[in-house]
Amino acid sequence: MALGSVVAVVTALALLTLIRVLYIVFRSGKLLHGKSQKTYSTLVILRSGGYTAEMLNLLSVLQKDRFAPRFYVTAATDNMSLQKARVMEDSLVDAAGVKVGESAKYMQIYRSREVGQSYITSVWTTLVATAHALYIMIQLRPEVILCNGPGTCIPLCIIAFLFKVLGIRWSSIFYVESIARVIKVFVFCT
Repeated sequence: MALGSVVAVVTALALLTLIRVLYIVFRSGKLLHGKSQKTYSTLVILRSGGYTAEMLNLLSVLQKDRFAPRFYVTAATDNMSLQKARVMEDSLVDAAGVKVGESAKYMQIYRSREVGQSYITSVWTTLVATAHALYIMIQLRPEVILCNGPGTCIPLCIIAFLFKVLGIRWSSIFYVESIARVIKVFVFCT
């Protein structure tokens, strides 16, 4: 095969990939139309501390019957967030008095990097975490991903985006900025 034809094939593949990525970015910003009663499998990525409380507050106002089943994921070293999610799910009851939270599933994922871990050793742990995230995403294939910034969400969201590009699954990712990241500015008028 001549060098010119190899360059043409590589250029064509790059162009097709670029077109697909641009289509996904354009379509991701569009609102869904209609009042569909479809349910959406939902992946909720939790993080320790106040981030879990913020996410659970957000979940408390969602239509539980529309976002089901729900899958909760935390870092392997975070047991408290899963306990809080279980408590919230166990407390959910629909209008008829039937427990809603029985379809929820809980799992943990390896962290890409622990606090204080050297960057050199984090290369290996990031690869392991990404492989584990791929396994989880193939298994769950969520339609909605809710996250508010934990590092464990990065491999999951990247894999969800790659699934979109490859046409495997279209997941909508909703990132909710934490209130802890807001800087208050007080202006005093005289």
